[in-house]
Amino acid sequence: MKITSDGIVNGVILDKYGKRGETNSFGMPICSLPLKFEDAPSNTVSYAIFLEDKDAYPVSGGFSWVHWTACNITKPELQENESQNASFVQGVNSWMSMQGGSNPPELCSYYGGMAPPDKKHTYEINVYALDCMLNLENGFYLNELFNAMEGHILDHCLLKATYDN
Repeated sequence: MKITSDGIVNGVILDKYGKRGETNSFGMPICSLPLKFEDAPSNTVSYAIFLEDKDAYPVSGGFSWVHWTACNITKPELQENESQNASFVQGVNSWMSMQGGSNPPELCSYYGGMAPPDKKHTYEINVYALDCMLNLENGFYLNELFNAMEGHILDHCLLKATYDN
């Protein structure tokens, strides 16, 4: 299985998908990346996404930054900004954390794009092909996603890209 994105050029995430793009009232970038999943197992029922920034450890007090969690995606392609009008389930991102401003979870259960405060960061987009739909609701936590996926992952792929401060 592989993942590609027209929002990533030569390993760099385009400005519009991070802090130099559209943001909400508390500064969270909201225009989600377009993604395409290819060569998934034939028995794939749904996909799940986990977008993470491990380079955030030094500036967040020792935590990776979760930018997007989503599941029950039933098509192999997501359009740009689809997170805002999603037909799939989305979990909370790190913008609801103390480091992110303690924003309300219901306002952080979407794509929360890149906003590195100190230097260029590398972002990891993980996509999982699953053999079922997951019993999760909007606002789920990352640990709940991984617990629900246990025993249901058919394949996994990773795409890394950078975004500069």
